[in-house]
Parts: sequence; C-alpha cells; structure tokens
Amino acid sequence: MSKPWSAAGLTLAGVCVALAACGSSGTAAVSQAPTISTRAIPRAATLTAAAHRSLMSWPEFGLDPQRSDSSEARTGITAANVSHLHRLQVSLPATVDSSPIYLHQALVRGARHDTIVVDGTYGRTMAIDANSGRILWVYTPPGYDEWAGGEQITVSSPLADPDGSHVYSASPNGLIHKLSLATGQEVTGGGWPARVTLEAKHEKLGAALNIDGPDLLVATSGYLGDAPPYQGHVVAIDRAGGAVRAVFNTLCANRRRLQVPSSCPASDSAILSRGGPVVERGGRRILISTGNGPWNGASDFGDSVLELSFPSLSLLASYTPVDQERLNDSDLDLGSSAPAPLSPTRMEAAGKDGIVRVLKLGRLNGRSRRDHTLLGGEVQQLPVPGGGEPFSAPAVWRRAGRTTMFVGAEHATAAYVLRHGRLYLAWRNANPGTSPVLAGGLLYVYDPESGGVNVYRPGSPRPIIKLPGEPGHWNSPIVVDGHVIEPEGDANAHRTSGTLDIFSIG
Repeated sequence: MSKPWSAAGLTLAGVCVALAACGSSGTAAVSQAPTISTRAIPRAATLTAAAHRSLMSWPEFGLDPQRSDSSEARTGITAANVSHLHRLQVSLPATVDSSPIYLHQALVRGARHDTIVVDGTYGRTMAIDANSGRILWVYTPPGYDEWAGGEQITVSSPLADPDGSHVYSASPNGLIHKLSLATGQEVTGGGWPARVTLEAKHEKLGAALNIDGPDLLVATSGYLGDAPPYQGHVVAIDRAGGAVRAVFNTLCANRRRLQVPSSCPASDSAILSRGGPVVERGGRRILISTGNGPWNGASDFGDSVLELSFPSLSLLASYTPVDQERLNDSDLDLGSSAPAPLSPTRMEAAGKDGIVRVLKLGRLNGRSRRDHTLLGGEVQQLPVPGGGEPFSAPAVWRRAGRTTMFVGAEHATAAYVLRHGRLYLAWRNANPGTSPVLAGGLLYVYDPESGGVNVYRPGSPRPIIKLPGEPGHWNSPIVVDGHVIEPEGDANAHRTSGTLDIFSIG
C-alpha cells in the first residue's frame, strides 16, 4: 500500500494546482484537484461535543433521502472504544450485496428488538436481532426457486416506512414488496406487491429504494453485459396503496408509463448507481444519473444527469458531457455513481470515465432548466481519486454552511472540501472503498478487496483501526446505536448464503 497523502499545511490561498479552465464550449477541462489543508475539515472532537442527540435508527441506504450517509449524532462508538468492539458473525440464507437498515427497539415477534433488516440477492428479506444475531424472520418471495442461484438478481437495499410498522424490499421478478416489520408477512391487496418493470429478465432492480413524502421511489437498470432490450426508468409508488403514481423513462421519455422494453427503439440508459434516485432537500426535485444509451436531448437521455420534479417526475434540467457518444461506445457511462447534492447551488457526479464533475444544481448544463439540447457546462472536472471506475455513493457532510465530501473508490479513499463552488482535495490514501459513512465523529469505509472496515478521524488519511471482515462487492456499512453493521459477499458469485458482521459496544 502506498503512503497516505494529505494537504496539511497548505491553505486555500496556496493551492498546488490551478482551477480547471473553461474552454470555448463552456466545458471545464479535467485537471488535478486543487488542495486544501486538512484543518478545513472539522475535528472529530468538535463534532461529537456538538451532538445533542443519539443516532438510534438508520431507515434507508444513505440514512436519508439525500443519501448524505452522514450524521453528527452520537453513535456510542468513539476513537477511544472502537478498538474494543465485540464482533458477532451471523450466517444468512442469502448474500447481501448492499447496505442494511436498522430500527431501534422495533416490535418484532411480540417483543422489542434492535432490528437489522437486509435484502438478499435473490429477494429474500431478513430481520435480525442486532444484539444476539438471531434471525427473527425471513420473507421469501413467491417464485424464489425459479431464479435462486441464477443470474437474475437484485442488489437493492430495503427501506423502512416512517410508520414504524413496515419495510419495503425488491425481488428479481420486478416486484416491490411491503412487509410487516412485526412478522415479515407481505401486505397484499390494492397495488401491493407493486410491479415496476414489464420485463424483469432484462430490467434489474439494482439501486436502493428511496422515499419522497408519500411515495416510494424505485429505479431500474440492466444486467451484466447490457443485454437489450431494457430502459432505465424511475417509478413513484404510493406507499399507502401501492399504486404507481408516476413513471419517467430515460429512453422514450415521452412515454409516461411502464413500457414493454421492445416497444421502444432505444435500449439501455441504466440507473445503476447504489443511490439510485436522490431527493433534493425540500422533496420537490429528484436527481438521477444514467448509464450507456443514446442521447438526443428530447426523448433519449443516456449518459446524463437528470433533475426531475416531484411528484410528477417531469424533466426539469439535464446535463450530458460533450463526449457522450464516445462514453456510450466505450462503456464509460455516468451511471455508476449517484448524484450528490453538495450545497444549494452545487452537486457532484462521477462516472466510469474516471471523472468527478461539479455541476450547477438546478442548471445542470449551465443554462436554463428547460434547455436540454446543449452539451457540457461543468463547473469543474477532476480525476476520480486513485483512478479507476467509481461504483459508490459519497458521504456528504454539511455543517455550518460548509461541505466535506468523502469518497470511496476502486483504488483510493479521499476527502474533499467545497469552497467557492469547487472541490478541493484535503487528503487521499490508497485504500479502496465502497460508500463511506460519517457517523458520530468517525468515518467508516468498507474495503471490498481485502475485506474489513477502515475507521478514520474525518481529517486524517490514516485509519485508527481496521475492523476485520471478508471481501465483497457493493456492500457498505451502517453505524448506529452502538453498532457497526457490515454485510459481505458478491452477488455475482450467485450464492444463496452469506455473512453479516456486527461490531458492538460491550
């Protein structure tokens, strides 16, 4: 492993690389990130001292609809006790290639349990007692035996309903299930279970579920190899009754309903990122990024970042790189990492082409919301830290009007600070990582190559400790209520079993 690097001692006035210049096309050139001192990141001691509440639940991937993956609330785990956590390994009847959720003292099987809920790659949903590791219930979707062990999978993450009584999960046959948290029994009737694709063998449920007010948000992608026909689309489902309330197709976007994939002349444009649909603050707008696919700025939006209205899921703004056609031809799409709102005026999006882009939120191509035909318009373009292709969601910590973004990448973990609408690199190391989590003053990043969770102080590239574990894929941890919870395993191994690591205080 190469030595960690930091910009300690450097200041904003003394950045080592100039900001990216804008060409005549209005597109920012790709350049190395300017640097900033690690002192620009708040100290962990200051963070935990400011917390007046404890983080007791983790209801969805990314913690909140903005997929921030960050909280200043206390978790009970500190730099002083993290090396003394008790490890519990739980064998599961499924591989969990995603992120868990957690409900404090939920009523399950007639008693109160600190409850972990996970989704397996073939649609099994499991509730686990976080303290004993006992499996409380397992929901197996009808038809499970038809696809178990095969290539038709899901790597979605479950979501807890705000009512505290239900959880939602996805199965590889294109259905979203509403389950009783108390028993694991499926709610049926009305629109439940809700169908979100008319071709489940080609349209994959890979992104995590999200929530916006009364609706559940679901996105579709394609399977390994991009076998046509499929179209990435977003579906809004009424949580109460299960009715599909709105659909946005990223190809044949003029069709506002679920479509038979073969009926659209264009294919692909997957919404494949871990975060899937990302809800902007206020709940009135949604961000998505798309994978390989054609683009015409009117009905087809492959290799793009899109802003949609809620609840109608109408297109408000779009961004597409000037080299979209090359990205499509080379399988270097933008869809691998979810968009990340950084501030009221800025957002970040990274692609398989190894570029981190800073865009104007609400004016993604730098122009009016209604003008979708123009390419480019980035504020800044930087290389993905360490190179390679990003398949994770960043953790975005916004505090006192300032933003720090933590990134886990194929060959590195890094921290950036937003200043004057641009990103500055504060530190970087050579540890690979999936989606980072900042919780209770510490940063947690799963290493999918060698396994285990690296734990950092936010302002340092040197881990305090690495919690043990096995290799994985897109798995990422949650840190809540005195627990670090990390699933392990790779969906592409097509196993019907797996392991969950729980690290706890005491």
